[in-house]
Amino acid sequence: MTEARELATPTAAPRRVQRRAGLVARLVRHPVGALALTVLALLYLTAFLGPLVYTASPITADPLNTTAGPSAQHLLGTDELGRDVLARLMYGGRITLMISVISMVVALTIGSLVGALAGYHRGWLETTLMRVVDTFMAIPSFFLILAALAVLGNSPPVVVIVVGLGFWPQVARIVHAEVTKIRNFDFVEAERALGASSSRIIWRHIFPQALPATAVLTTLGIAWSILTETGLSYLGLGIQPPLASWGNMLQNAQTYFWVKPALAVYPGLMIAVAVLCFNLIGNVLRDLTDPRSR
Repeated sequence: MTEARELATPTAAPRRVQRRAGLVARLVRHPVGALALTVLALLYLTAFLGPLVYTASPITADPLNTTAGPSAQHLLGTDELGRDVLARLMYGGRITLMISVISMVVALTIGSLVGALAGYHRGWLETTLMRVVDTFMAIPSFFLILAALAVLGNSPPVVVIVVGLGFWPQVARIVHAEVTKIRNFDFVEAERALGASSSRIIWRHIFPQALPATAVLTTLGIAWSILTETGLSYLGLGIQPPLASWGNMLQNAQTYFWVKPALAVYPGLMIAVAVLCFNLIGNVLRDLTDPRSR
């Protein structure tokens, strides 16, 4: 059986790798996609490597030097407590960007598992799992997240998991639709005839075909996670001081907006740029994977 399977599809894996590499290459060659990827790369490099170069502390306060303008010591000035704004932007970006990506990994893991199982096995399992998905989608995710944080606390690991749990039903819905469409294709029937297990068929043959649609949803989901985390932190329910995030920097700056508007402009601009770049990448991927746009 194993020899027959290898003979039946000798180039399936290389073709999948070539398709993925081709999609990445087309994304890089696309002017909008290339620009968005470049800006995101700069944001991530600044957030994660910037503190190695700019070593100012993001939590050390200087009460005698509050809301100061840019200087050689503080390149973007200081905030209402005399803390370095640039250092807090970099450390806050590290937390916000990391939480958004990890929370999407949580959403992808749960949503892909539920959607793939429901789409492939059908019957009572599909009915049960998709009704659970429908139930979660009927509840406004932001209010569900607020309720979960009120019960579980708002430590960074809890924020990551809760934000991820707020997006998994959308992932499950997309994966379910893709798997349902692909499960009766000829190559899947051939694998069944050769005696392949359900798990092998799902994860090695069906799920890779659903990756383009999942990739588009992932980029849009990361943008949603950034807005959700910053919104929670702005309301005081997300990342708590002295840890910095772009959201709680906005919260702290609102009182001093008319005194020093730059305190709100800097984190607001970072949020807008990051969300815009992820949305642009999602739009480009959607266009590149849509046969009707070619």
